[in-house]
Amino acid sequence: MTQKERYERLIAYFEKERPTAQSELVYENAFQLLVAVILSAQCTDKRVNMTTPALFAAYPDAQAMAAATPEEIFSYIHSISYPNNKSKHLVGMAKKLVEDFGGEVPSDVDELQTLPGVGRKTANVIASVVFNLPALAVDTHVFRVANRIGLTKNSKSPLQTERELVKHIPEAKIPIAHHWLILHGRYVCQARKPHCTECGISELCDFFKLKSKN
Repeated sequence: MTQKERYERLIAYFEKERPTAQSELVYENAFQLLVAVILSAQCTDKRVNMTTPALFAAYPDAQAMAAATPEEIFSYIHSISYPNNKSKHLVGMAKKLVEDFGGEVPSDVDELQTLPGVGRKTANVIASVVFNLPALAVDTHVFRVANRIGLTKNSKSPLQTERELVKHIPEAKIPIAHHWLILHGRYVCQARKPHCTECGISELCDFFKLKSKN
């Protein structure tokens, strides 16, 4: 099987099985999603979704959050991982949005990365989910799944994985492909105990073939 065939069969499978794959974070606008993604670093979406309703009620937009102190934000997100750093990031992010972008979340990946707490992964999430741009965020799930299946070969970094994936996935499908891979990693191809017998793409997977031989 060629790499081209592997990608084509993978895409065909997910288009059938997960045609409407989307983020599991709960949000109503670009600002809320940006906050939620920053909070989700090394934290579950479930925990973030339990935390954000009160936070969004108190700070519905960048202007409101920019006027807060990290200590005030901390009181809402203390149950999230790394609340001290994330409190500072959220206030700094909101202030920069107000000062440099009129309070609006930019669509450009490079501009997004100028915001405190926003790395390439977060910037790509916003660009693809909110603006439907061909940006593919590589988190731990995407990195693991892509390497296990064999979509990437010996990739050593998220950026390497991103470049390899976008090279083979049609541009129009890049935004949803991010969710396909994340959800597959979250519920099927789990880190410690992948559910290979329940996986619909095991025949395409290098990891499964190697596992079957041993």
